[in-house]
Amino acid sequence: MNKITEGSLLDFKECLYNDEKSRATVVKYVRSVELLSEYLAGEEITKERLIEYRDGLLESRKAQTVNGCLSAINAYLNYCGMPEMRLRLLKVQRQAFLEESRELSRKEYERLLSAARGRKDERMYLILLTLGCTGIRISELSFITVEAIRTGRAQIHLKGKNRTIILQKELRCRLGAYVKKKGIGNGIVFRTRGGKAVDRSNICHDMKKLCLAAEVEPHKVFPHNLRHLFARAFYDVEKNLAHLADVLGHSRIETTRIYVAASASVHEKILNRMQLII
Repeated sequence: MNKITEGSLLDFKECLYNDEKSRATVVKYVRSVELLSEYLAGEEITKERLIEYRDGLLESRKAQTVNGCLSAINAYLNYCGMPEMRLRLLKVQRQAFLEESRELSRKEYERLLSAARGRKDERMYLILLTLGCTGIRISELSFITVEAIRTGRAQIHLKGKNRTIILQKELRCRLGAYVKKKGIGNGIVFRTRGGKAVDRSNICHDMKKLCLAAEVEPHKVFPHNLRHLFARAFYDVEKNLAHLADVLGHSRIETTRIYVAASASVHEKILNRMQLII
């Protein structure tokens, strides 16, 4: 019987964790299948119903978002032994420019840092600084340790991949002063009072608190946008896409290209310089 059941969802969830998927990915995949289950309302999975569901998603969501849902559903179908039911992902042409309304500018980043200082939130200030200066993912923040401060190298081990991140001398000094003041002698730098790594959702929530004082639109303020900011700043200094891909931990250089695409205003300036409107 090709129905989505609570048991199959729990088993699928466990399988994702066993495959070393991140917590965020597991939550996203499971939720996508749950939404499909709600749509089917107890009916069996058929190719026709899946296509109907995909077409319905397209009416209210962007193609990239729909593809994310389809990837999750296809993973579930594979797990359940129904590969023939998988849906093709939508072909999405890479946009030639970035929407500035969604990207965090350097000045906005500076204002967020100032707002964190103004609130005397030293931990949040240093989290913002660390994400901005290293380009690491929020899920990799736990690899910023006292040992990494001492050596100047953070060893990132995630999803079966390993890479080394260099910590600048000034960043090491500031982090070193912080751990000394907090009495942190080893292990994770950004931790709760119980010694566990700070939770991603708490970091996001605390970042949003800075928006009003920093005069930055809330939809721009989330950890991954600092990774984009780092990528653009790095590429502005060194026009080496392959090197940047290695620093960011991208296995596909096409992913890196998205991070450093020109803004819409820069794209328009290029068009104007072409002087083809006569």
